[in-house]
Amino acid sequence: MKLSRRQALKIGLIGGSSLALALGVQSYQRTPANTKIEPFERSLIIPPLLKPIRSDETTDYYEITLQKSSTEILPGLKTEIWGYNGIAPGPTIRQSEGRKSVIRFINKLGKDSQGKPINNVIHVHGMATSAAYDGYTTDYIPPDYFKDYIYPNERASILWYHDHTMDLTARNVDAGLAGMYIVEEPEDLNLPLPKGNYDIPLILQTKRFAQDGSIIFYNQTPDNLYGNVLLVNGVPSPKMEVARRKYRFRILNASGGRNYQLALSQKIDSLTEGEKLIVIGSDGGLLSEPVEIVTPEQVLPVVMAERYDVIIDFSKYPLGTEVFLQNVIQGLDFSGSVAKNAQINPIMRFDVVRSEADESEIPRQLRPVERLSVTSNIPERTFIFRRNQQGKWAINGKTWDENRIDAHPQSGAVEIWHFINPEKGMMHPIHLHLVEAQLLDRNGEPPRPFERGWKDVFLLNELEELRIVARFKGSNGEKLTGKFMMHCHQLLHEDRGMMSQFEVGDGGLDPVATAPAQPLSIMRSL
Repeated sequence: MKLSRRQALKIGLIGGSSLALALGVQSYQRTPANTKIEPFERSLIIPPLLKPIRSDETTDYYEITLQKSSTEILPGLKTEIWGYNGIAPGPTIRQSEGRKSVIRFINKLGKDSQGKPINNVIHVHGMATSAAYDGYTTDYIPPDYFKDYIYPNERASILWYHDHTMDLTARNVDAGLAGMYIVEEPEDLNLPLPKGNYDIPLILQTKRFAQDGSIIFYNQTPDNLYGNVLLVNGVPSPKMEVARRKYRFRILNASGGRNYQLALSQKIDSLTEGEKLIVIGSDGGLLSEPVEIVTPEQVLPVVMAERYDVIIDFSKYPLGTEVFLQNVIQGLDFSGSVAKNAQINPIMRFDVVRSEADESEIPRQLRPVERLSVTSNIPERTFIFRRNQQGKWAINGKTWDENRIDAHPQSGAVEIWHFINPEKGMMHPIHLHLVEAQLLDRNGEPPRPFERGWKDVFLLNELEELRIVARFKGSNGEKLTGKFMMHCHQLLHEDRGMMSQFEVGDGGLDPVATAPAQPLSIMRSL
């Protein structure tokens, strides 16, 4: 049956709306290779913690090799991935606020199927660092080269590291080049929140697979933009055994072309009354106070590249209970409420299998969140996200040009930026490098409670205007100058030109020439 445009928009199949997975439960279980995926048979895999190769008084030194490997994602089939240390997602990096990291990335990926070298760019998404280490889109690490990146870790955040190669970010991230990077602050560590084995990353991605199990990269085949298999930490439809206690989940949407709307339920195909996701943080760390997302009335939207810090308390469930993390699909409505005709698709299942003592608590107050002052003399800028007259993804009608600067804020300045989306059937997750910012309003309405912390990704819905306020400096007041990027994090849009750059201050470092990659032949120990 051929869908009308209205029907297709409603379930998110066209228009770049990149909605949550528009597939029924049975669609999750069968791939193009006709390989049956039995949901909840495989256990969740938790990415390993990356350990430093050495440390000194101020800095931890790490090493990551980008390399190809083969893994079984679909039953009975081998899939080639491009992974950090050969795994996808890559290892998790945990660092303390204010303690520096030096990470050596070594590119041993060689050539792609077309015989072209697989260049890479490393971007730690959400990190305030020098332009030379920010992951400028043409600051390549070619095969058989390496680069040492320096990260100050000056603000507690849920970050992630991923490829940012010009025109090929979608392909490279889809191939596996993504991992979580967590910076923790003393205030967080001193709170009685779940810790250790009860603090778990959940990285959500969708991929599309060919008959032989290989990944079909959607920047090559736009019809495959949305993927047909949803993975959590690289596992399709996993299960996780949990105790009757509280768990903390750091949730990252690492998909190139999918958004999710999350809710809990005790049923596989519908929402049950009173289940709670308790949001304690977002992109830039803890909120000032917890925010409850309660079914069946509410969902938690997590758009591409966005992160949320969530507590689930399993103590209310008897042993033997199955609890589903659901994806709620309801067209272009990202208001946080649930429509009557919403479709429910399970992402993973939690099995409550044991009782344990639980000394963790969820404080009523988490940390003070500074509110940036908004006065009448603050500079304001406007950016319109839509296709230009040539049909290309553009910002203010212009596509990417590394020789053009589209904004020039002064170092340390506070500015208000307007993001406008004048098109129906379209949405864009907007990401600013360098800065964390705060959402002032959506079409004049205040932000939702879980959006009121520090953020670097902002959902720009159809026919919507956002106002954000940003401060252009490191969190400790350091004046970071140079060129930084802003772009849509729907990766096909980014690769096709919806990317801009701003320059902070004057006389900043050249992001490509200052610390270029070096050949492996001259590499010495860190």
